[in-house]
Amino acid sequence: MYKGFDLSGRCAVVTGGNGGIGLGMARALLEAGAGVAIWGSNAQKTRAAREQLASGGGRVEAFVCDVGEESQVERAFADSLAALGRVDACFANAGVSARPTPMLEMSADEFRRVMRVNVEGVFFTFRAAARHMVERGEGGALVATASTAAIEGAARNSHYGASKGAVTSYVRALAVELARYRIRVNSILPGWIETDMTERAIGDERFADAVLPRIPARRWGRVDDFGAIAVYLASEASAYHTGEQFVIDGGYTKY
Repeated sequence: MYKGFDLSGRCAVVTGGNGGIGLGMARALLEAGAGVAIWGSNAQKTRAAREQLASGGGRVEAFVCDVGEESQVERAFADSLAALGRVDACFANAGVSARPTPMLEMSADEFRRVMRVNVEGVFFTFRAAARHMVERGEGGALVATASTAAIEGAARNSHYGASKGAVTSYVRALAVELARYRIRVNSILPGWIETDMTERAIGDERFADAVLPRIPARRWGRVDDFGAIAVYLASEASAYHTGEQFVIDGGYTKY
């Protein structure tokens, strides 16, 4: 095994780690040797995810947290730090989907609902993690899950696209600002991935017939497709890689 990918002795937080892409990331981080704390807003789902991950071995903790609530993020990070002893990598993966809505009919409440979790949640999470990393003085990695909606025209999902575009811009700014502390900041832009969040769209035959032929890989993405990038970004192998957008979409945005 290439030792640059060895995460033994390192610890990571994965928000939204109780399902979907976050669960795939957490599983890979554990297999690479990291201690992991997953956060989720649904207590039962979060407990079940912890049991599933723990069955594969490794040190995994779980905390209930709504990342759109500042006080809950501060508490969950403090609890994660107390349980793990340190946090070397933080994956701000938690997010909400948008209700497809024409912009002319969109309410302020719907727009703010998406921004609250997808943008403010990343801010609260990264701020807590960065403060710890700066204080500890050993650097670290911050990784945000955005979406290909950040770089394509997401009709009827302008609020979702805006939230993910904001995240990628935020990541680039932090990559410059935090580099002096040896903190790397990157974003991951998933395409169409089979998760609970996309189940309805992917399960729609009309949608699938229109979208699947546009994916050069000719399949939907799977959550385990994100394990390798999570390990890379949490490891020393990515020590000189910051401010980047990693598009993982089977070639969808290239076709």
